[in-house]
Amino acid sequence: MDDVVRFPLYETRYELVGAEELAEDPAFWLAHLWRTAGEPQETAERFGTDTADLDAVLDRLSDEARPWPVLRVPFAGGHTAVVVYRNFPDESGIDFFVHHPDWGRTGHLGHFDGHDAGPGLTWAELTAIAASPADGREGLDDPSRRLLLLLPMLGDADTPDDAAAVVERALTECGIPADRAAETAVHLLDTSFFGDGAHWYVTDVSPLAVCDEPHSPRRVPLARGVTDAQARALADALAGRAAGA
Repeated sequence: MDDVVRFPLYETRYELVGAEELAEDPAFWLAHLWRTAGEPQETAERFGTDTADLDAVLDRLSDEARPWPVLRVPFAGGHTAVVVYRNFPDESGIDFFVHHPDWGRTGHLGHFDGHDAGPGLTWAELTAIAASPADGREGLDDPSRRLLLLLPMLGDADTPDDAAAVVERALTECGIPADRAAETAVHLLDTSFFGDGAHWYVTDVSPLAVCDEPHSPRRVPLARGVTDAQARALADALAGRAAGA
């Protein structure tokens, strides 16, 4: 049986299903990362993926006749980062957001649909989410898969020099051939989705960092409208620190 999932903004209008099993296929990572980075068409074989497998994944991700696939990344404090492949009859896209069951809203990280919005995560936030325990909740629990799923939301002038090595290791662990992973990691970070010039800072309005990039949803605090306590809990979770530390 499909794992039907519901989130605010989607639940009354669209059918969504958990699709974390896609992450077991190296073809998914080729499709996901290249679709969000720009042009996906390196040959599938060059990355150890059969062309038919890649086509099958692309068909599933863009099939408007089936429920929209959702991949979830549960992280600290009961939060979940979510990726939705939305498929309207005349428009497709990929939405990235965060959610908590106590909220009546979602926190928009960004999207890709030809009118892209982002970045949505700093390097520190990305790696904190990837390393956070899943605590038995539904979704991806492997740190490498978590990192690669959310990597398209990265945009951070303070991304460290060893980021390429971290991404390379994640690619290898997700099935990209070792002799291609280093070049692929460098390419992904160099094209870096939303560039490497984004600066992040905390104001006195919220404990949640905001971004100076004009197309980032995080020019305002993430999940604006949650309570002060909920904002602090999210800020702690994104920083990888214990609540209230």
